Amino acid sequence: MPRSLFTSCWFLFTTTAVLTGCNNATAPAAGGPPGGRGTPEVSVVVVKTAPVTLTTELTGRAAPYQIAEVRPQVGGLIQARAFQEGAQIRAGQVLYQIDAARYRATYASAEAALARAQATQARAKLKANRYANLLRAKAVSQEDSDDTAAALKEADAEVALAQASLTAARIDLDYTQVKAPIAGRIGRSALTQGALVTANQEQALATVQQLDPIYVDLTQSSAQLLRLRQALADGRLQRPAGEQPSVTLILEDETRYPHAGRLKFSEVTVSQGTGTVTLRATFPNPDRILLPGMFVRALVEEGTRADAILIPQQAVQRDRRGNPTALVVTADNQVAQHVLQINRTQGDQWLVESGLAAGERVIVEGLQHVRPGMQVKVVEAGAAAAPVH
Repeated sequence: MPRSLFTSCWFLFTTTAVLTGCNNATAPAAGGPPGGRGTPEVSVVVVKTAPVTLTTELTGRAAPYQIAEVRPQVGGLIQARAFQEGAQIRAGQVLYQIDAARYRATYASAEAALARAQATQARAKLKANRYANLLRAKAVSQEDSDDTAAALKEADAEVALAQASLTAARIDLDYTQVKAPIAGRIGRSALTQGALVTANQEQALATVQQLDPIYVDLTQSSAQLLRLRQALADGRLQRPAGEQPSVTLILEDETRYPHAGRLKFSEVTVSQGTGTVTLRATFPNPDRILLPGMFVRALVEEGTRADAILIPQQAVQRDRRGNPTALVVTADNQVAQHVLQINRTQGDQWLVESGLAAGERVIVEGLQHVRPGMQVKVVEAGAAAAPVH
């Protein structure tokens, strides 16, 4: 064998032996904790039960407390608009003036017709009284007395008819002033001065909306509503008798609305298209922050769970089947896995329905370094623990 080739083979052999020895020296013992540093440390929280007020988040939109579309009830030309668009108006305030000349003339004619009917009535009454006296003296026949009594009744009817006509004429004359049916904020005017309008036309002149208080219409699935009613019926949730649930709003910019509202009622029918019911809440709106059509999220109080169990969200994992699980430290400091039934998130915690009991210790830190059956060292959550490598 040439000397150069022998030297190369010897160098390769010695290098391999050194590397193999180093690897054997640093390999941890089989089955030991990660890093070979002894028993791993984990942080735990002790499960406790406490009363918790549960809320559910729903979406919805604001709606006016009252809304009225202003339409003319008589026809004519608009002579003037007596409001500023977007202003706050009071009930009964004059909004538009319709040309009233024709209606004044009709009213005057009805007044004259009533005066004539009243004069005829007075004459008929005098004649009827005179004939009644003559009848008692046998000076006139019964037939003549009956005719005058009938004429008086006809005169009374004419007076009543004239009075009704005068009332109708006065109503029409009043309707030439288009007034606000409710107090609230008025929108833009659809017509201007000089426009011709007709009685009860399809197009509204303007719309008035009452915004304080204001409604918020929320949607909830019928399945959620059934679960809530069942929880209230079997006592898992308690709600003060006769008190409507409180509602808190979150606006589109993620800020919290400063005023709390109350849930008023829910629809009695379920939408066939969406499978939801509508819930209506009322909110004070003194600053006009909420506007009709605005999208909001609402936190609706469902009730109080007297013995709720809440654990941090990081303590919950999923097994291969997707079931929620938690790792628990037993009395002899061994790790055990519990399959949970969770209800919902409550802030940064899970509400646990089953799988945990008060007093159990749930691992919240160090989960990646332990598995069921391992022995662990326990520290309270939040305490300084030795770093695990």
